Amino acid sequence: MASGARSGAQAAPDQAAPVIDLDDVTRIFPGPPAVNALRGVSLRVNAGEYLAIIGPSGSGKSTMLNTLGLLDRPTSGDYRFAGQTTAQLSEDERAALRGGSIGFVFQSFHLLPTRTVLDNVVLATMYSGTPREEREDRARDALARVGLAHRVDFFPGTLSGGERQRVAIARAVCTSPMLLLADEPTGNLDRHNSDVVMELFDELHRDGLTIVMITHDLAVAERAERRLRIADGQLTELS
Repeated sequence: MASGARSGAQAAPDQAAPVIDLDDVTRIFPGPPAVNALRGVSLRVNAGEYLAIIGPSGSGKSTMLNTLGLLDRPTSGDYRFAGQTTAQLSEDERAALRGGSIGFVFQSFHLLPTRTVLDNVVLATMYSGTPREEREDRARDALARVGLAHRVDFFPGTLSGGERQRVAIARAVCTSPMLLLADEPTGNLDRHNSDVVMELFDELHRDGLTIVMITHDLAVAERAERRLRIADGQLTELS
């Protein structure tokens, strides 16, 4: 969504408010039979927190991620993102808020195979309102940060899995988002590359980025400062 779509009724995010504030959120997918994917979920995540949500397949993890990322709407309850109620936002307004304030990292990377590494990262800036003259510099800076400045002209198919995930991280953070959502970010990686990727998340957290990671891997979740378990669409805090 171009930057012009962010004008009008949409308010600017409130930097002082919790980044995530869910109040009694449910998500029911119609049947038959109906599926109650989220059941009265309340969650607050403040700026700079690093949170892991742990759960097996079918527990509601994907629905939670889609809700937090403004990819899906709750059936009931309220989701305030950085102080802004999202229920009444149009799809264009949600897309603009998502593009400018939320970065995504997925298990399957979701890189465009016919575009170079640099082009894949630059594309993210086009949906965030980044001025045209800044886009390439910001993409190059993000790739340098993840150790891939020497791969800017490569295509994703020539990279290792770990390198592709680092490109995806660069793409997610090059727009300076308020929130980074990661969905099983080490799920397709061996232990060495998993450690490299998790070190990057640790560094981003130290720099003050708010991170929510969805995972089934307890070892990965241990890297976060706060952990919750999701089961049958309900959240419980872990010590």
